Amino acid sequence: MGESDWRDDAVALTAALIANACVNTGDPASGNEIESVRTIQEYLGEEGTVIEPLPGRASVIYRMAGTVPGTPRLLLIPHLDVVPADPSEWTHPPFDGVRSGGFVWGRGAVDMLNLTASMTCLYKAMRDGAIPPPAGDVILACVADEEAGGVYGASHLVDEHWDLVGCDYVLTEVAGPTLYIDGSGPALPVTVAEKGPAWRSVTSTGVAGHGSQPFMRSNAVLTLAHAFDRIGSADQPVLITDEWLQFLPHLPVDPPVRSMLADADTVDEAIARIAERDPILARWVHACTHLTFSPNVISGGTKSNVVPSHATGDIDVRLLPGQDATDITDHLRKVLGPDTLESLEIVPVLEMTANGSPASGPLWDAIADAADHHIGTRTLAPSMTPVTTDARFFRTRGIPAYGVGLFDDTVTLPEMLGMFHGADERVSEESIRRTASFLATVVRRFSERIVPGP
Repeated sequence: MGESDWRDDAVALTAALIANACVNTGDPASGNEIESVRTIQEYLGEEGTVIEPLPGRASVIYRMAGTVPGTPRLLLIPHLDVVPADPSEWTHPPFDGVRSGGFVWGRGAVDMLNLTASMTCLYKAMRDGAIPPPAGDVILACVADEEAGGVYGASHLVDEHWDLVGCDYVLTEVAGPTLYIDGSGPALPVTVAEKGPAWRSVTSTGVAGHGSQPFMRSNAVLTLAHAFDRIGSADQPVLITDEWLQFLPHLPVDPPVRSMLADADTVDEAIARIAERDPILARWVHACTHLTFSPNVISGGTKSNVVPSHATGDIDVRLLPGQDATDITDHLRKVLGPDTLESLEIVPVLEMTANGSPASGPLWDAIADAADHHIGTRTLAPSMTPVTTDARFFRTRGIPAYGVGLFDDTVTLPEMLGMFHGADERVSEESIRRTASFLATVVRRFSERIVPGP
């Protein structure tokens, strides 16, 4: 099989994985990733090791022995699940895996089934001798449940099956398009860090009564709604982190705006200027520079004529590097006031600090080597993503983890950001081929860098 053949396989496999519709709603019974596990097994012609902590919630792991014993192990860990999609909002049905106009359309095209397919086809190409084998062991783990915290996927594997995924370096998501700044060459974004999910469940209490007589009643739904309105509409705390400052020189905005984005006193004004032209980019910049609170779920009451005595809701909170639960409490006390804050029961649902990897080392250098080979630059843009990925389970163990790919210029950074969990998600077929080739170069150069000298 030549290189063009296995790269074309990656395009077809992306479409097939989309068509499996492994939709993760957050319900443990959703996902059904076993469908895509079977697709990967069929493509590779190899069963691998399947881990299925709940029926249908399956991950599959493969391992290829390196040619030089004792050298560092590299883990490729893409996920199989995707988020829901409303077909009425899409040009092509989101779960048909349509190939049209040079693109593969569908839910998961950029998040992250293009990488899942590229990594799987790269693994087969190395195994079958289409491209040189790696120096160190390469592990391919196509996992479940990333879109709901990794409980039945990467987290389960790290905690219960470390013998299968134990490694020294990781490649995963998030990949982004090449960045171009006026007056300088291209820069390839590499995800090196992510914010920490610190979700909170909030409960308010009241006194039940007849809905026909609401006067002076303590209505738990109203109490929680008022609190959520204040939390959601309040200015959110700014923090300019080192991670943000590393990426900022590569952000495609006007130089005066870029300077404002480096200062906590002017960052909000800069974001407002960006929003006038590009709301999607402004939203992402805001997330990368603020501790964010998004009240997203609220429920309460039992019947339309009963004043509710209880209401519950969920807030998506994302911590920046250096922040912790104290910062959350301090902000809520400021926004709600101590009396309201103490009247609510606030319970952590997910509690993880932000984490990251150094922009250095043999895998980082191998990525730069590959960028130089494919697009003529060694300039990498270390970026922090406001979303959560499976990389965090490895970074907490001190293992460097990066997200990277190589896209053509058909989609800009803001356009791609808008497709994550949005409508008309798509990736160009050429971008899939480029990513597959790029990752092959990364693995080859990584192998050359880790082989011990004479």
